[in-house]
Amino acid sequence: MAIQRGDATGDVTAGAGRRDGVDRLKADSVGLPGVVFMAVATAAPITAMTGNLPIVIGQGNGAGAPAAYVFATLVLTVFSVGYVAMARHITAAGAFYGYISHGLGRVVGMASGLLALLAYVVFEAAVLGFFAYALRALVAAQLGVVLPWGWYAGLGLLVIAVMAWFDLHLTARVLGVALVLEVAVLGAVSLAVLVTGGGPDGLVAGEALDPLNAFRGVGGAGGDGGDGGGAGAGLGLFFAFCSWVGFESTAMYGEESRDPKRVVPRATLISVVGVGLFYVFVSWMIVSGNGARHAVEVARGAVPGKDGNSLFFDPLGAHLGGWAVTVFQWLVVSGSFACAMAFHQCAARYLYAIGREGFVHPALGRTHPRHGSPHVASAAQSVVAAALVAGFLLAGMDPYAHLYTLLALLGTMAILIVQTLCSFAVVGWFHVQGRHPGTRHWFRTLVAPLAGGVGMAGVVALLVVHRDAAAGAAAGTLLFRLMPYLVTGTFLGGLGLALWMRARRPDRYARMGRIVLEDAAERSGEAEPVGA
Repeated sequence: MAIQRGDATGDVTAGAGRRDGVDRLKADSVGLPGVVFMAVATAAPITAMTGNLPIVIGQGNGAGAPAAYVFATLVLTVFSVGYVAMARHITAAGAFYGYISHGLGRVVGMASGLLALLAYVVFEAAVLGFFAYALRALVAAQLGVVLPWGWYAGLGLLVIAVMAWFDLHLTARVLGVALVLEVAVLGAVSLAVLVTGGGPDGLVAGEALDPLNAFRGVGGAGGDGGDGGGAGAGLGLFFAFCSWVGFESTAMYGEESRDPKRVVPRATLISVVGVGLFYVFVSWMIVSGNGARHAVEVARGAVPGKDGNSLFFDPLGAHLGGWAVTVFQWLVVSGSFACAMAFHQCAARYLYAIGREGFVHPALGRTHPRHGSPHVASAAQSVVAAALVAGFLLAGMDPYAHLYTLLALLGTMAILIVQTLCSFAVVGWFHVQGRHPGTRHWFRTLVAPLAGGVGMAGVVALLVVHRDAAAGAAAGTLLFRLMPYLVTGTFLGGLGLALWMRARRPDRYARMGRIVLEDAAERSGEAEPVGA
């Protein structure tokens, strides 16, 4: 690991411990499969499909939902091209925080780091809300036991806190098992629909995969009563993009991975493209299995006795039997738990990254002497997540309609802004600052990140415009009304903190976003101005 400050580079060796005054994460904890599992588990395919796809079909793009996932796959792949170009040179637990600090300067980097931290901190509590909701319903239906949802959320919090105390090897194994199972069941029902030729309308390839249907609302692609392209299309695209949130976490595990220069770029592209192709296939088969018009009606709740999950339950029961429906219900629970645990790891590493650089509290930057895990930051994240869950519980709010929906919207808004800035940081680092001319490329480091940044900015605009519809029943809450101010205030607070550090604590300011793994550190050979 190296601390970049001016032209000085601290030298350390591999392994966990404390070197050059910096506690380091345990190296070689995970390989390429482990990092991919962590990233894809954060994206949570079964949670994304059961939670987002019914909205994309019922309120967004109708039977053209797969086309929305095609568009999102293309935009995020283009974004990833620039992202991985920077990941080949900079490896740090702060990921976005470090990248933006290098590409756009420490001031914007600090503000982006706090915004990313806000996103990952609330995501764990949000997904725990979905986990508690799904587990409570499942236990009540299959075991006849009815408990308040807070008990299930508390159980999830406790198990995650204990597992995060150890190194990533244990977490990666658990996430790997959960991921394989949820991908297997989604893949099984999709393949069953494919080999049997689809549902009442056959394989609706024309309506489902026509690229133009990504920009048409319900009614323009096999639905009825839609606007043919306004709010419906925007809402559908937003929730399609939401299904990938978490894939960028690959860079956070660079310091703990083997050969991060190769592992992080490969894991990122595998996660984005692999998850994208999977989402397109599953959404296409789910629409085909239900029939274009019927899928929209079920997703809207217009069919008596049916809800969004019936989009999956009906084809599962018809093709594989009732046992598959039961297994699927349990995998929704395990998948949401895996997603919450993955977000916990992300948040802990952001807290660790800013803690070891002397912000918030330096104790957050400590690592466990044996496991090399960011145990202090992890404990702090558990406390924050518990406080958020307790707040919603005491307010008498619903774990899905309020806790999950509101905090997921808040986190998504924040992380999309950071992703946009990260795209522009790639351009700034390679082309404005002129770093690594041998790696610089007209497409990979200029056109791709610019296109990705513009695309991500468009998604942010979709979220802002359609946030009322996205929030549903929670749109009338105080937290929903405060959401734009929380995001803006966090970013402005980060700018103010960085400017104050530059004026009053130049030693800490010089470290901002500059603690990186040595073998991936940039080597400019020139002193970097402290005021950058």
